[in-house]
Amino acid sequence: MRVEFRPAIASDVDALAALERELFESDRISRVSFRRLVRRSSAAIVVARSDAALAGYCLLLFRERTRVARLYSLAVAAAFAGIGLGRALLEQAEDVAARRGCGELRLEVRRDNLKARALYEKAGYTLFGQRDSYYSDGEAALRFRKALTPRRGRGDRQQAAELGTAR
Repeated sequence: MRVEFRPAIASDVDALAALERELFESDRISRVSFRRLVRRSSAAIVVARSDAALAGYCLLLFRERTRVARLYSLAVAAAFAGIGLGRALLEQAEDVAARRGCGELRLEVRRDNLKARALYEKAGYTLFGQRDSYYSDGEAALRFRKALTPRRGRGDRQQAAELGTAR
């Protein structure tokens, strides 16, 4: 399956919001927030598209005067689960952060989201903390981080990948 990665644009906002509604019961990013984030220089959204369908996305946040980026959200549409797209989006996020000069990528993940935790741990992320009652339903968030090698460039180039069935 061929998937293309590119920066999100305004016309992606409806599909991004629809994916949030499909995947998450709470703590969703709203359409209004996506619209604002697509234009914000302190944010980067990479979308994964296959044919005309939104297969997934990752959202990064950046703060001035720090070399730490935050992976705020990573989502894969149910129709594209199990083909390695989560791993590919995580690699895209790391590439974007490194090209912006960040030396570390941090994230929070629900303590009960074992699949996501396994993805991050397998990709070299290390646990460094916990935030109790982080999510609206009271679930705790585990905090992970990974050191990156900063690179030059903007990190928003289009890239295509061939993804196969997970083994």
